[in-house]
Amino acid sequence: MAAENERKVGTDEPHRGRRRKSAVLIYIFGVIGGINWGYDTGVISAALIFLREDFNLTSWAEGWVTTGLIIGAVIGAAFGGRLADRYGRWKVLLVTALFLLVAPPGMAWAPEEFTLFVFRFVAGLGAGLTAVILPVYLSEIAPARIRGKVTGLYALSIVTGQFLGFLVGMAFAPLESWRWMLGFSVVPSILFTIGLFFIWETPRWLVMKGRRDEAMRVLLHDRAPVEAEREHADICRTHEAEKASCGSPWKVLRQAWVRPILVIGISVAMFQQFMGINTIIYYAPTVLQNVGFEDEAAIAANLVIGVLNILAMWFALSYADRWGRKPLMLAGAAGTLLSLGILAATNLTQPAPDGFGVVGLVTLACIAAYVFLFQMSWGSMTWVVLGELFPLSVRGPAMALATTLLWVANGLVALSFPPLLEAVGVGRLFAGFSVICLAALLFTVRLLPETKGKSLEQIEATFRGTPGVRTAPGSRQVG
Repeated sequence: MAAENERKVGTDEPHRGRRRKSAVLIYIFGVIGGINWGYDTGVISAALIFLREDFNLTSWAEGWVTTGLIIGAVIGAAFGGRLADRYGRWKVLLVTALFLLVAPPGMAWAPEEFTLFVFRFVAGLGAGLTAVILPVYLSEIAPARIRGKVTGLYALSIVTGQFLGFLVGMAFAPLESWRWMLGFSVVPSILFTIGLFFIWETPRWLVMKGRRDEAMRVLLHDRAPVEAEREHADICRTHEAEKASCGSPWKVLRQAWVRPILVIGISVAMFQQFMGINTIIYYAPTVLQNVGFEDEAAIAANLVIGVLNILAMWFALSYADRWGRKPLMLAGAAGTLLSLGILAATNLTQPAPDGFGVVGLVTLACIAAYVFLFQMSWGSMTWVVLGELFPLSVRGPAMALATTLLWVANGLVALSFPPLLEAVGVGRLFAGFSVICLAALLFTVRLLPETKGKSLEQIEATFRGTPGVRTAPGSRQVG
């Protein structure tokens, strides 16, 4: 088993290229779990059109079916951090894979809405665990020089899954077969399970459990010996400092130097959801139907959103380690504020639905702009920032808290959107989301720190106010 029996790797030159190739496989397989979450959130937008008819769903029932995934994710996220700290990142990911394998056949078989809710809940347990553990796993195993790209791959896998969901939804729309749409997510579940046997445990968790020799061998997989020794020493030094200065992780969370980190992490997580992205992912066809698009045209528009999702994530991966996290998030908050403001103004001043007329085309254009700007910034960088901010001793519980609140916000948005859309219309609803984007912009300007180019130990030392943790060669100190 790869996670339990880390391969013994020497430091000789002939094997370094092969080691680095195997590390690339870790990064690829390590993020496949995000495809499940993305697929299930993407495909439901098309499935709802036919579920609404088959099960005679009210607007509230529609919200509950959509939110079943999210309720499960809240519970999975709440327990994921503690489980990952106790049993290891890899073992909990294996349990996650079991949830993701069971849920798709159950959703496809569901004879009525309650059963569908239950199996979407099971899928949500897997999604919540994944959302807590994979960003932590990737941030802990990747070198500082490429950590933004590696952790950003998780966000890329989410939007790739959403695009696959849009494609499958469009393919089965002529057959009105929502069962095939929901059941098809078993394919990425199988890939994720296979991928787990190509990855190993993180060096930081191994140090935390006293397995320092194993941690060194893992570091040598994609680091030069000098770099690996330096990072190993920093991890051990930081761990010893944490053991000497504090007790349990929950006590650490209450310490004065940790509280600002928690506030920033939770704020980033909450803003990501309340800025409105999942109203587009879950309900884009519904929104477009409200401005006059026909069913199949509304579902086909999802493909535009899916392509923009992926392009935006590639943009973020290309520039996260060059420009930094904060500039991308500033640009994203400003851009989403503008695009949602135009969308709201158009629908409020010209409220008549007209399909491919002015209101319909402006709505589609603003949604497209919003999706690109959000995903290149908050959609991708939230997971990078959350994976980097929290100290080692509380990384699991803190990530669990932030991710749980993220999923709670996700659930509130998903559950309330259909009745709110019905009650106040597209214009007023998206005007409210634009105000939240303004608040996110002000938060980013005033409170969000830059973490580009710093090791996880450096980031922690900055919040502690304790010097002495060294920077890896080639990385830059960023305030």
